[in-house]
Order: sequence, then C-alpha cells, then structure tokens
Amino acid sequence: MFTILCVLTTVGAVQGIYFDDAVSTPKPKKVLDTVMNPSYIPADEKHGSYWRKTASEVLKSKIKETINTNKAKNGIMFIGDGMSLATVMAARTFAGQLERELGEDNVLDFEKFPVTGLARTYCIDAQVPDSACTATSYLTGVKTKYGVIGLDGNVTRGSCYSQLHKGNWSPSIGQWALANGLDVGLVTTTRVTHASPAGMYAHTSERNWESDADVPAECLSLGCKDIAYQLITSNPGRQFKVIMGGGRREFTPNVTNPLTNSTGKRLDGIDLIDLWHEDKVDLNATHQYVTDRSELMKVFNSDDLPEYLLGLFQNDHMDYHLKANNQPTLEEMVEVAIKMLSRNDKGYFLFVEGGRIDHAHHDSYAHLALDETVEYAKAVKKAKELTNEAETLIVVSSDHAHTMTVAGYPSRGNDILGVVDTAKGADGVPYTTLSYANGKATSFNEAGRIDVTLHSEFSNRELEYSYPSLVPLDSETHGGEDVAVFASGPWQHLFTSSYEQSVIPHMMAYAMCLGDNPHENCMSKHQRAFWTSNGFNMRPNKYYLLSLYVVILLVSKIYM
Repeated sequence: MFTILCVLTTVGAVQGIYFDDAVSTPKPKKVLDTVMNPSYIPADEKHGSYWRKTASEVLKSKIKETINTNKAKNGIMFIGDGMSLATVMAARTFAGQLERELGEDNVLDFEKFPVTGLARTYCIDAQVPDSACTATSYLTGVKTKYGVIGLDGNVTRGSCYSQLHKGNWSPSIGQWALANGLDVGLVTTTRVTHASPAGMYAHTSERNWESDADVPAECLSLGCKDIAYQLITSNPGRQFKVIMGGGRREFTPNVTNPLTNSTGKRLDGIDLIDLWHEDKVDLNATHQYVTDRSELMKVFNSDDLPEYLLGLFQNDHMDYHLKANNQPTLEEMVEVAIKMLSRNDKGYFLFVEGGRIDHAHHDSYAHLALDETVEYAKAVKKAKELTNEAETLIVVSSDHAHTMTVAGYPSRGNDILGVVDTAKGADGVPYTTLSYANGKATSFNEAGRIDVTLHSEFSNRELEYSYPSLVPLDSETHGGEDVAVFASGPWQHLFTSSYEQSVIPHMMAYAMCLGDNPHENCMSKHQRAFWTSNGFNMRPNKYYLLSLYVVILLVSKIYM
C-alpha cells in the first residue's frame, strides 16, 4: 500500500496533480504546532517559481525608479488618525474579503506608494502620545507636550499665559504655504476644531478648548481664544480656501437652530458662521457654506466654484461611513477640495484626516475602524488619480497607533473579524483574531473568559460590537509604536528610514520650496537658465538668495 501511494504521488507530481495527505494530521499539542485549514490556496502560490517571478518583477520596478527632484507645486498630507500598522494589515484583509477574496494578499492604494518610512510619535512628556502633540509635530515640525496644539514645549497644559505668549507659538506648514502664495485647505471626518485639524491653525494650551464654553472664565478674561474662534477670525485659518468636516456646534450659539435642528455650544452669543460670511464679503470674495452632501455636490457640479468653501456636515463629528445619510464621503470631500485648490497657479497644500478610525478604536469597534480605514484609502486613491506625481507630493501617515492586535494563527482567508478557526484557548473557549490590550469590552466575567460566539451582536456583525480587551477601561488607549509613512511624488525619497515625526513637515516644505533651504529646482526653468549661463552656482542657499534679492532691487531701481 505504501509503495502504491508513493507511485501515485510521484505520477501526480509529474503531471502537475497534487493530492492532499492521505493520513489526517494529528491535533497539535502545542500552539506552535497548529495545523492550518484554509478554504483554498491559489494554485500558482504553491510553486516556488511564482514567488521568484513576483520578486523579480518588484526588483525590476525598483531598479527602474528614478529620483524625482522637481519642485513639488502641490502637497497633500493624509493622516489616518489611529491607523496603526496592525490596522493597515487588518483593513487590507477586510477590503479583500469584501470582494470575496482571501484578503491577506490585498493591497490598499497607499501601500502601492514607492517609498515607506517609520515615524516616532512620542510627546516630549509622554511615552504614548495623543492627537494634539502629534498634530503639532507633523504639521508644525515641533514636538510638544501632551494635550497641547501649535505651541512648543515651554507651555504648561491649560495655562492661558503660555498660550498668549507668541514666543511659544509654532506655525504650521499651512501657514508656510500661505506665506508663499499657495492656497490651503483642510478636510476631516472629525470636528474641524478637533486636535488633528486644529494643528493647521490653532495655538492652544488645552486641546479641549474647542468653543468658548470649554474655556475657563479666567482664561477668557485674559484674552485666550477658543479653537473655533481662532479658525474663523485669525490667520492662517481665516485664509483657508477650503474647510470641511463636522463640529457645527462649536461655531453657533447655545440655542436650537430650526433649519438644522441642532443646538450650538457657544455662550458668547456669537455665530462664527455669520462672521465667516461677513469676512468674505469684506474681502469681496465669493463663498459658500454647505451642510450636507446634496449642497456640496451642487457646488462641485457648478460652472462657477466659489473662492471659499465652508462645509460643516454634522453638529458633532461626522457619522461613520457605514451609518451616514446625506453626508459626503471622505473621497468626495477630497475631490471637491482638490478641484477648488487646483485653480491657484502657484499650487496648494491640503491636509486630509480620516479621523474616525481613531474613534472606532477607542470604543473597540474593530469593524468600524477597518471600514473607516478602507474609506480613507479610497480618498488617497482619488487624490492620486486627480494629481500629477511629477508635481504633487502626497504623504500618507498616522498620528499614533492603537492597542488592537492581529493574532492567533488563523488559517489563510479566515474571516478577519471572526474567531480563530484552527484552535481554541487553553480554557476551551474560542477567541477573536482581533483584540485589544485594553478597552471597553472585558474578556472575562465571573465564569471565566467570555465566549464571543454566544453574543448575537458578534454573530450578526453589528457595527457597534466592542471586541475583547484585556484591561477594561472606559475608552481604549493609543499605542506607542512607530507609524508608517508612505510617500509619492517629488522628493519622495526623503521619507525613507526611521525619523522623528516632527521631520515630516520640514521634508514636505523642502520639496515644495517653502523653507529657507531651497533646492535648485525651486527656481523656474528660465531663472535657472539665466543664472547658469552667467556662471552662478545653482545650489542656492540663503546667502545666495539674499545676494540675488539685492541684485534684483538694484536692477529695478536703475530702470524705475
């Protein structure tokens, strides 16, 4: 019998036919001896030639890559709030399984970017960061303290004196872009006054001071302004051509608006949306305020776009994508923003945040977190399609990680949102592939570890099912590990290796010629040709540019 089995196996191998093992493999006694049980394995993947060919194709594409040192006319920064590497892996698998594929070999669009690096996310006073200190880091290029936005580390959280001292202020790359004549916009799925988008324009010693109702009376009397007020009345926020997200309540008085059926938070009686209108009228600028998807699409499809656009689509954060109604997707908001900003011949800087990835994780809603990540990837794809990589630098990253893990030894193609199919715990209870180190749903009760398969909410894949966590908390926490940085476009090669998160805006600014250390392509072709033909060094520095400025002044005086 053994001889016949060997002959059959040999014949089958020669003819390209493969048989499963005739004898069932015994159940493993140790976790590392787990036997996988995938529904199928793609036939090509069983051959070593497939993997060698795949590697060869990747290598050839890498060899063909050339360094792009063009001036980046445009810069787009995407932040997936809370998008840890585990989230990326789980989301790519989730997206693939939505298409009835195995999932693991799926690739999110930003993972196709040619350059990847790692950013360190800690605050100067915290091992695991929050979204305030990280926003200050990746938008202003300065690391600061936990809970602080747009101020350096000389501040005390919640101190109004620290906030008022302009020597502590740290301007954002959005402000650098405006100073160079570019247009600027921000798009988020959170409140536009939330920590991440606030890093674009606000200087506050307390991230929670989103409206005047949140600011202590003593601080208000000293002149401290809330985040919403800063956005509408101060530079650089009032200069932004595009502002879209949620958070209407932070801008309106504490009364119910019959048109939107929502109640504001402001106690000062000021309607900041009215102030925004008045400011644009004073500028003699066309402008439009929209509150839902239908209104936004009318603007997008019009022949005459406004110069300024303010979209506040929810009273609080925007709804999760899977629960939304008449609310624009992140992809749609990005498309509108790029259409508006692209009108400036000098270029633009756009900040985009997929903010509700983070909120889903905080509630241990793994399903919603993965879906929000997939939606975020769609927005990145749209931006890539609408722009030219020869002149637009797109950087995709996260502000911080979360505690969700992908673990267990499930078989290939196993439902990423399900339980591990190959084994149960030592206590005989099934366990999920995705779980949290801490969070809202405890893993234990009086009888021992909880069996999630007995929960109808889990079996029915309810969106707000909290996945198990080891340490019960009212809200799952951030994680402290590095986050990935993906880059495509001019000077993308700068974003390789491991670096402090605060380096990111400086690298973008260098590519976009926004800083005081310009590269030679910051000059136009005609300028380079003129100075090269006259024997000037084409590696400009600040002394060279100062000399150039003096020459231009002298020439202008001669011909005046």
